[in-house]
Amino acid sequence: MTSHASRLKEALAGGQAKDKGPVVADGVLTVTPDSPEAGWGPSVLDTVSADSSFLEDDGGKQPNQLFGKFTWKIDNFSEISNHGTKRELRSSQFNVGECKWYILVYPQGCDVCNHLSLFLCVADYDKLLPGWSHFAQFTIAVVNKDPKKSKYSDTLHRFCKKEHDWGWKKFMELSKVLDGFTVADTLVIKAQVQVILDRPNRPFRCLDSQYRRELVRVYLTNVESICRRFCEEKRQRLSWLRDESGCFRSWWLGLHPERQKQLSREKGEAILKGIVKQFFNEKEVTSTLVMDALFCGCRQLEKLGRDKDCLPEGFSQPTVVVNGRTSTFSFALDALDIAAQLNQEFIPALREDKALALCSDSFALRGVIDDLSDLRRDALERDEKRLAELGRKTVEMFALSHIFTQQLERAYRDYECEQRMRDLIAEEEAEGRLKDEQAAARAAADKEKKAKKRERQRAKKEAERAKREADAAAAVTQDQQEKQLLAVLQKPEQQLQQQQQQLGQLHGIQQGQQLPNGILPHSSTRSSGNSRRQQQQQQLGLANTSSRPGSRAYPAAAVGPSRPGSAGPNSSSRYNSSSNSPLVGLSATSSEALSNTDTDSDSSSSSSSSRGFTPVRRHHSQQLQHQQQQQQSRPGSAHSS
Repeated sequence: MTSHASRLKEALAGGQAKDKGPVVADGVLTVTPDSPEAGWGPSVLDTVSADSSFLEDDGGKQPNQLFGKFTWKIDNFSEISNHGTKRELRSSQFNVGECKWYILVYPQGCDVCNHLSLFLCVADYDKLLPGWSHFAQFTIAVVNKDPKKSKYSDTLHRFCKKEHDWGWKKFMELSKVLDGFTVADTLVIKAQVQVILDRPNRPFRCLDSQYRRELVRVYLTNVESICRRFCEEKRQRLSWLRDESGCFRSWWLGLHPERQKQLSREKGEAILKGIVKQFFNEKEVTSTLVMDALFCGCRQLEKLGRDKDCLPEGFSQPTVVVNGRTSTFSFALDALDIAAQLNQEFIPALREDKALALCSDSFALRGVIDDLSDLRRDALERDEKRLAELGRKTVEMFALSHIFTQQLERAYRDYECEQRMRDLIAEEEAEGRLKDEQAAARAAADKEKKAKKRERQRAKKEAERAKREADAAAAVTQDQQEKQLLAVLQKPEQQLQQQQQQLGQLHGIQQGQQLPNGILPHSSTRSSGNSRRQQQQQQLGLANTSSRPGSRAYPAAAVGPSRPGSAGPNSSSRYNSSSNSPLVGLSATSSEALSNTDTDSDSSSSSSSSRGFTPVRRHHSQQLQHQQQQQQSRPGSAHSS
């Protein structure tokens, strides 16, 4: 297919001007009579929505008023094509949709060789108002003597000043045209032209019922493929309803009924405009059939919205209905039930009838008229009914997808975001509480640790204080003991000094010498005094022994060895009987006291020497013992020094 204007430009660029065609038309153009199908009554697409005026344009023309079909017969075609007497052939003008048209034929081909070129052109296009355009679908056929071999071509084009002609450069090979397509050297060309008043904001009807019946035979399979593919894509788009059915169900049941109604409806303007934008393609021949099906589907849904009992036989229950007064689409079922239906195949498969299937094979051939008129009619009604159901199901799916996507999914996602936000806030709060608890636990542990540390420090201080007190008490006790010991040590020294004084006095009495004040010199008389004290103790011991009753008398020699001239018992009695002797009246107790005093002084001297005191008494006792041993080893008097 190419534009006639482009051909003219190419010709002018090549330096060869082309004629606009003869003023006188070639051949004979007549109106094609209606086929027998026209007497079968109204189309199913018109009857299922007959009671609805939804989407109807009151001031516009109906498609049957914008349709025309014509037959053009060209005589002596072989002579024209073989001898090339005419480069192009032009039909008479005909009116369709308040516009003049004509058919243009190039027997030798337009810019091609050995091909028949056919074009539909707008007549007097240069005289039309600026900005004009005509949108039309047309079918051109070259009729063969065998109707099954006729050549048909359909196209859809928007005609304008720049593209005022449209058709096919290579409609068919010229050799085939001369083989069975000419009868009595006459070429028969049929044309069907449907002017379309399109609307970009809502679905519209495109085709006349007779023209639609002819196109349904050929393109129903294509239309069903388009509708099924769209419904499957939208069903996959709504698969989140299946994947999140549990959460969606709980969210939907938690909504108020008024909120559910609000979310399950949508204004019709957006949906209707989206339908046109989705399915109407100016370059696609099937777009007109699809648009007629969608227009019929919208009107069915509006009719079912008013009366749900008017559902045609064989049609399934709708999921969406239309309110024609307010032009709104709303759910006919609960959203959960619709979501369950979306899990299944949305468009049911067509049940095939073998008889109708056999008839459809021949029915798909255009222009074929046979004796199976009843089967043809049933097959035609079946196909039109199928087309109406495809249109309604497609509109339902588009409305469902739009409402679910624009209304429910948005609200549900907002709910999810809010829920997720609440969960995050709760999680953050829980985390904050956990951190606070951990901080409190750490603070308590630190506090307990500090308390234990303070307790240990306090116990340490108490122990140190107790130790200091104990040390102080021990020091005081030791001082007291030392004082007592010192007192004890000092007392024997005093007694010893007194005894020494007494012994000195006694020794002075025995020697007849007495120092002034009756004190003997300590340094000169210590050794003699010790020996005398020992002798006096022996004498005192003998005297006390003899004076006690029951005591045994020992001889004086028992005290020490006798020697010539020594005093015997008489001498000791002499001293004992002397009244002037200081030993008179001394008892054995005094002697024992003296002996004990010596012993105590020796022990005191030993203990005092260990503490730093001078062992004076011990030195005297050693000297006395040494002198006593010498006296015992030699004979002599016990009183000699």
